[in-house]
Parts: sequence; C-alpha cells; structure tokens
Amino acid sequence: MKTIIILGDGMADYPLEQIDNKTPLMAAHKPAIDKLAKMGVCGMFKTVPDDMPPGSEVANLAVLGYDVRKVYQGRGVLEAAAMGVELKPDDLAMRCNLICLENDLIKNHSAGHISSEEGKILINALNERFADDVIRFYPGVSYRHLLVINGGNTAIRLTPPHDVPGKPWRDYMPQATAPEGEQTAKRLNDLILASHTFLNSHPINQTRIQNGKDPGNSIWGWSAGTKPAMKTFMELYGKTGAVISAVDLLHGIGIYAGFKVIHVEGATGLYNTNYEGKVAAALKAIQDVDLVYLHIEAADEAGHEGNVDLKIKCIEALDQRVVQPIMEAVQNAPEPVALAFLPDHPTPCALRTHTHDPVPVIMYKPNNTPDSVQQYDEVSCQEGALGVLYGDQFVRTLLG
Repeated sequence: MKTIIILGDGMADYPLEQIDNKTPLMAAHKPAIDKLAKMGVCGMFKTVPDDMPPGSEVANLAVLGYDVRKVYQGRGVLEAAAMGVELKPDDLAMRCNLICLENDLIKNHSAGHISSEEGKILINALNERFADDVIRFYPGVSYRHLLVINGGNTAIRLTPPHDVPGKPWRDYMPQATAPEGEQTAKRLNDLILASHTFLNSHPINQTRIQNGKDPGNSIWGWSAGTKPAMKTFMELYGKTGAVISAVDLLHGIGIYAGFKVIHVEGATGLYNTNYEGKVAAALKAIQDVDLVYLHIEAADEAGHEGNVDLKIKCIEALDQRVVQPIMEAVQNAPEPVALAFLPDHPTPCALRTHTHDPVPVIMYKPNNTPDSVQQYDEVSCQEGALGVLYGDQFVRTLLG
C-alpha cells in the first residue's frame, strides 16, 4: 500500500479567548479534514520528548520514525545537507537566521520574512567582511541560512530566536556549557555584535527601512551540531520515499533518509505558497515511491507571528487546496493509498513558539474501520482509537 503523510507544520494550538476559547483548528472551516477524521482512526502523538528541544528538526525526525535521541545533531547539519554543503568531521554547523533587532529587543526571528534575494546579498556581504579559514556563511531561503565553524565545539547553549520574540537579545547570547565551549561561544558573541553593526548600515536594510519593512540587522546562530549518522528509511522500514517542502530542514532530513527531494516552484513556506503545485508533485511522486512526505509550513509561521486569523486561513487553505484534492485523487488511484494528517508540534499563537504537547493525528487506510471521532482538533482526537503514540509507533502503525 502507498502512503501520503500530509504535515501541517505547527497547526496545533491552545484555546484562545478571541475565538471563543477555541483553538484555530476548532475555529477553522475544514470539511475535508473533518471528513478524513470520520473516515479514519485518530489519536495523539507525542513527537518530542520533554527533555529535548521542541524544534521541527526533532519532531519531523520522530514523525518519520527515527530514534531522535540517537540521530539528533541539531538543525544546522540537516540544512547543510539540503544546501549541498559537505561537512568535515570537525565542522560545527548551525542554522543562522537573519533577524530584526529593535530597541534592544528581538522584534522577530525572520527579518520581516526577508526575500531570498535580499538575504543572499546580506549573507554574501557577511562572508566578504567576516569569513576566514574558520567560519563561513552559506545563503539559504528567506531568513534561513547556515553558519559553519571549523573546529567549533558543541558545549554551547544557543537559543532559537523564535523562542524569545520581544525579549532583550543580550540576555540570550551564546553561552559555553563547559570550558571547551568557551572559545566557540566567544566567537559567536563577537560575530553577533559585529554583524549587527555591519548589517544596520547595509544598503539592503536601509532600503527595507525606507519601505516600512523590518531589516535583517543581525545574525543569530542556533541548533548547532556535527554530521549525524542516520540509516535510510529503506534500511529502517523497507520503503522508498519522497519529501516535498519549501524549507531546507525537511530537504536535509529527506537526504539523510534516502528520499527523493522534490522542489516545487513557488513554494514559499508562507500562506502564499504554491499549494496546487505541491499537491501535483505529491500525486506524481506517489506513483514512483512508497511514501510521500508533504510538508506545509504556513501555519507554523502564523503561530510564530501570533497571528490567529492568519493561522485559521492557513488551516482552511490546507483543507481546501491540499487535503480535499488529495482525498479525491487517491479514491481513483490504481493502487490503495493510506493517508495521514498531523502537525509536527504545536506553535501556539499566544506563546509564538513551539511546545512539547502531543499533536492530533488522523490515519486513514482503505477499508479500515473508523473510530468514533467526528472532527479533527486537539480535543476530539484524544478520544480516538489510536490513543497516545510515542517514538516510532506512529510510522509503524501507519505502515502496518
């Protein structure tokens, strides 16, 4: 049986007073998703252990059935793989955001969702100014870039910028957790301070400010690690796969998993992404592989912005422009197709960051016996037949 996993990044949330103590999933009009819940079996999935960071890198590895305690090496190494950056054994790779600092606070983690073109110019300028035989920047997508420190040490504490919006940035500067990490922490602190001075006056940022946009006026490194040792999905579960996403993190996971990585023109990671192109790519790919991992980022970004209305719009777009056409297509597929629908983690609008809470899950297989769940949300799915899933239970149950 073929399998398509539709992952709405960060969809899960908490009840909010402004929408009558409902979550965005409860408030959204989502007939296709609710129909899928009625047709399938539901439950909850604890994607991130309480003692690990609730990042998308950990959560998505867990959704694919990897032992996150064994394979997790930070986000940077996964994005390096997606960008084609070959890491040496002594390289420390980390995600490097372009962020907006204002009035000594982290205004946002994304430099106002700076364009990839502008981001590339700023990263290239940083290389010209600061790169040497130890450090190197690599441009990515929008605000998401890569920093590699040769000989860097992992004994450092780095705070994801999306965890601390509106907080004093100097309170969250890199810190060594052991003496061997002190040199790396100092190098990163020096880079942040120097980059802030340098980027503030860059013409790209001056133009953004004049146009009423947030500047990318500092770098911010986080989720550092060294090259991981991961088995492919075929080695673990005997299945071929493909991943479709707008973000390098998922492409990197796909590369290490041995998946085909599919890039879709117009995929932005935001509400304006090319939903139809992603669906078409998924339906084409499922003809050639056993499992397609279709990742949609938009709701997560809305959660980080604390934008409740936008998050609801993202869920409704996912319902009508992704779930409904895929459900219609697989009904007439020449081979049975199982569907799964879930977020990787919650991104509550009130907190604007990720949490460790379990996420609601739907699994549908042709000719399965549905459970009693009639709609998809964080409360209803708690009554589903799947109960609470941990570790590799989700993917093993889905694949049978």
